[in-house]
Amino acid sequence: MRLKSEIVVSAMIRRVFGLGGFAAVEKKGAEAAGAIFIRQRFRDGRETLYAPAPQNFFGEDDGGRKFEMRAERAEPEAIREMLSRELRFDPDLWLLELEIDDVADLFEVVKPT
Repeated sequence: MRLKSEIVVSAMIRRVFGLGGFAAVEKKGAEAAGAIFIRQRFRDGRETLYAPAPQNFFGEDDGGRKFEMRAERAEPEAIREMLSRELRFDPDLWLLELEIDDVADLFEVVKPT
């Protein structure tokens, strides 16, 4: 069984703060099954965008959330444009903003094959 998006986002925020970082919900989506996008901001002004991974990365019994990197250390304007397109397609998505250097322990990032 998959956890509700609201619970996943809330838990991630607590973990980020516990690691000394900052996290905030930039856009609240559908409580139960809204797609979660993560915007990681860096001190140099650049951003990395993570999006839900395609379904082919999930097994039958896999109820967790996996993400793929859509843009790495890009200019904020490029990230805003990508998010704008996603929001037109799916207005119920969640957008979580993180200010932390390393996200490796927060969520699983899959690599395209």
